[in-house]
Amino acid sequence: MPLKAALEAVLMVVDEPTTAARLAEVLDRPKKLVAAALTELAEEYDAQQRGFELRFVAGGWRFYTRALCAPVVDRFVLDGQQARLTQAALETLAVIAYRQPVSRSRVSAVRGVNCDGVMRTLVQRGLVEESGTEPETGAYLYRTTQYFLERMGLRGLDELPELAPFLPEADDVEADSQEGSAIAEAVAAAE
Repeated sequence: MPLKAALEAVLMVVDEPTTAARLAEVLDRPKKLVAAALTELAEEYDAQQRGFELRFVAGGWRFYTRALCAPVVDRFVLDGQQARLTQAALETLAVIAYRQPVSRSRVSAVRGVNCDGVMRTLVQRGLVEESGTEPETGAYLYRTTQYFLERMGLRGLDELPELAPFLPEADDVEADSQEGSAIAEAVAAAE
């Protein structure tokens, strides 16, 4: 069986990005040969301007709809019903992506509002997951998932865009958060 045909057949059924090593193992071919064939396929699809493309995302290879064709696919699949993230969810997701691993209370401090409900939504959608606990407080820490990288089309977190220069420094936000916590504790103690 031709290698490229075998790769296409397997990649048509994967539901998450698959590594070249895994594909080489399944097809019983050398990893270097498989990696080269994947790159060639991606280049061929781009040159032919197919309605799909083969991308390396989140550590693996997978077929995606070409951006130019996305509106047509959206109309077909969603039929006008889109499950978009709210502004609050997007803000919370951004805080987690840039500050991870981070606790709910720190996300709430940065946003200035309680984010418990939004965090549950992000966890349910598979964009965020627990990643241990904070040693000092025992609070659960959260981080973005591979699914987040895949949905955002990123290979890794290092591809996140730089934050705008006018945003407050992380140390300033941290100081405000600690000051707010100290005030809240003093108020609670006074009651």
